[in-house]
Amino acid sequence: MECAVRISQDNSSHESEWRSRAIGLMEKARDALAQAQDLNTITAIVRTAARTLVEADGATFVLKDGDKCYYVDEDAISLLWKGKRFPISECVSGWVMMNAIPTTIPDINKDDRILTAAYRSTFVKSLAMVPIRQSGPIGAIGTYWAVTRQATNAEIEILQELGQATSAALERLGLIDAMSSQ
Repeated sequence: MECAVRISQDNSSHESEWRSRAIGLMEKARDALAQAQDLNTITAIVRTAARTLVEADGATFVLKDGDKCYYVDEDAISLLWKGKRFPISECVSGWVMMNAIPTTIPDINKDDRILTAAYRSTFVKSLAMVPIRQSGPIGAIGTYWAVTRQATNAEIEILQELGQATSAALERLGLIDAMSSQ
């Protein structure tokens, strides 16, 4: 029983440390996004913040481009999709945009929304993705890990905060209207 209590306390302590660090990182990301002057700066802030916030092996910034998902930028142990476009109906980022809800996939081999052939040559085993803009998403922020892993509710919540701050930055620069009309 003592071991179980100690493990619980260790997990609680780790979660508390993570939450404190994540709040600080999110504040810095929000401030940086509020000062960003162009899309390239926004994507750089978001991809780095997303990867750091949830201790992921990779993060990507995806925008809706007509009927395609455009993987604008990426921060990962190995670049996978930066600069590529995929049909919105055939990728999980498209699913997130079409449904306007976040998703977490603990094992990419066990989820029907994943085209496993596209992931076969990658390190990705699990992922989490949130929409950029809740009403009429214009993009998505994806994070992924080289191990099977369930993203926590707290991680999804902090990524959603980042998605909202990203939406605000894009709107401030007048980029939302241009993207929404696609």
